Amino acid sequence: MFNSHQHLLDISSSAQRTPDNELDFIRDEEFDSNSGADNMEAPNSGDDDQADPNQPPNKKKRYHRHTQHQIQEMESFYKECNHPDDKQRKELGRRLGLEPLQVKFWFQNKRTQMKAQHERCENTQLRNENEKLRAENIRYKEALSNAACPNCGGPAAIGEMSFDEHQLRIENARLRDEIDRITGIAGKYVGKSALGYSHQLSLPQPEAPRVLDLAFGPQSGLLGEMYAAGDLLRTAVTGLTDAEKPVVIELAVSAMEELIRMAQTEEPLWLPSSGSETLCEQEYARIFPRGLGPKPATLNSEASRESAVVIMNHINLVEILMDVNQWTTVFAGLVSKAMTLEVLSTGVAGNHNGALQVMTAEFQVPSPLVPTRENYFLRYCKQHGEGTWVVVDVSLDNLRTVSVPRCRRRPSGCLIQEMPNGYSRVIWVEHVEVDENAVHDIYKPLVNSGIAFGAKRWVATLDRQCERLASVLALNIPTGDVGIITSPAGRKSMLKLAERMVMSFCAGVGASTTHIWTTLSGSGADDVRVMTRKSIDDPGRPPGIVLSAATSFWLPVSPKRVFDFLRDENSRNEWDILSNGGIVQEMAHIANGRDPGNCVSLLRVNTGTNSNQSNMLILQESTTDVTGSYVIYAPVDIAAMNVVLGGGDPDYVALLPSGFAILPDGPINYHGGGNSEIDSPGGSLLTVAFQILVDSVPTAKLSLGSVATVNSLIKCTVEKIKGAVTSANA
Repeated sequence: MFNSHQHLLDISSSAQRTPDNELDFIRDEEFDSNSGADNMEAPNSGDDDQADPNQPPNKKKRYHRHTQHQIQEMESFYKECNHPDDKQRKELGRRLGLEPLQVKFWFQNKRTQMKAQHERCENTQLRNENEKLRAENIRYKEALSNAACPNCGGPAAIGEMSFDEHQLRIENARLRDEIDRITGIAGKYVGKSALGYSHQLSLPQPEAPRVLDLAFGPQSGLLGEMYAAGDLLRTAVTGLTDAEKPVVIELAVSAMEELIRMAQTEEPLWLPSSGSETLCEQEYARIFPRGLGPKPATLNSEASRESAVVIMNHINLVEILMDVNQWTTVFAGLVSKAMTLEVLSTGVAGNHNGALQVMTAEFQVPSPLVPTRENYFLRYCKQHGEGTWVVVDVSLDNLRTVSVPRCRRRPSGCLIQEMPNGYSRVIWVEHVEVDENAVHDIYKPLVNSGIAFGAKRWVATLDRQCERLASVLALNIPTGDVGIITSPAGRKSMLKLAERMVMSFCAGVGASTTHIWTTLSGSGADDVRVMTRKSIDDPGRPPGIVLSAATSFWLPVSPKRVFDFLRDENSRNEWDILSNGGIVQEMAHIANGRDPGNCVSLLRVNTGTNSNQSNMLILQESTTDVTGSYVIYAPVDIAAMNVVLGGGDPDYVALLPSGFAILPDGPINYHGGGNSEIDSPGGSLLTVAFQILVDSVPTAKLSLGSVATVNSLIKCTVEKIKGAVTSANA
């Protein structure tokens, strides 16, 4: 063990002496021996790539110190483009009063300087890791030299061991090697493992994942408000003890094996049932007798499996699942809040093979009538063969909690297989045990069917978001239709703004423990729930007191008909009180999915013929998949939207989103795949949510009149929708 330890030290030292990007220096087509003169006076030649052939070769070079303004301008340009072409160099030189060759040399030197800084940082990190590993090696040697015989207490020697004991020690070493393959980090980035064991990796090392240039990204303003002090979180945030870590790693290996078998095994473990699959509890108990133990009598079992082909590279999918910010963003409708509490291993250098992290998350349905499911769990990622990855979650509640949790997560997650042309096949398994007594009666058929939190909803959400990302990266945008945004920068900015709007809506519409809902008097399911929050120094929200109100109710109309009615701008004046009966017209449009209902629109509300009346703009995103739909909108400032459509930063556009979440009222059947129409024999469950700025002074108290106003507003909107949708369906 110590020899392999020293071998990794030698590899790490060698990595310090040899820069990774040595070939980059050799292959840089613009790097030459003169690049050291970052402020050399260039010859007055129209061609910036060739020197004056009439100039004597030994003539002493003249140097010119750049002004502070010139340096600042080139530094600013470098942040946008570190490798300008001939045209850009000439234009920059013209603005700054420099020759193109001077600009060229400055950028060459800047690139060289940045590479050198990167190497120095990398070498410092490796040197520190090397010292840690040496200290660890010394500690093991001391422990081995002080080993005592368990029988007599004297010094132990291999020759004194019995054959059985010797075999047990060999098996123990083999098991430790297996743990090292899970938790270690190999190559030149040698890090500290979860248990401090030596790192002897034999796992394959595929190419490093490319970083996703998502139009959507983590929204720190939303994530920063997440955790209220729930009971489960209070017991989890203290971190794992040294005694708990071996148990956790053993649980991760066991959960990984169980998930793979659950994903790949057919009957009799999974039985077909009405277009879906049902887990056979007796067969499951026979195949997996250990795991988390028997199901508590107070909990109900939910198990589902779903597969789909999605338009995303398998490495990028793994990156999303292992980054808590990206994961929360992509699954905003399902994950109301999430946090990584402890990283036991970051995996093999360059990818997440062997990554192990402890997390807590809260899962939701977009309605205040369905309690969230809070889990404290382990997430483990591993590569299985070429192009196949598995990410598994399993609850850690038994480590800390004395009482039975409301929800515990048996091995759940997904198996991802690489497919041609940047596609991936995903097999998702959801297996939980949960107390559903607090679910409102109108949502119980949906929750009991497994659709609300099951694998079908996870896969449908992932497929929808992959489509959305593909639309951001699309280049073949048709230019003939009026209102379609073809500018890549404008599309990306508008989609990013719409995504923040959707995240804000989803974060504020559920029953998350982050929020404190107050129920106003009503009639059962139609009760309006309200909450308030202060918005201070948040560029993405208007300052003041924001009042949020939400209610859920049943409609005797299919989800697709409700969705089509609410997203249609021509029918908006039938229910939207805030538009004051004005004519609504679509100004701009971005299609971001196969279904025509998946799009981002910019709507204009003409409130009157008087030219002094300003027209109101509404940003709206409508999205639908086989498990549910959303129509979310927010009034936006005209000047701010002009900046966004021009490719400007959308983070400073203030939004207060309102909208609708539309779900089926029970089990559903599907006609075909993809985003086919949902055939719901009953009706729809519709959640309506408004956010209104009730006071511009953050310190003011919320008046009862404001609550009464928003209560009246939302109830009036509900009545208008019920009447309009029902009559349209008839």
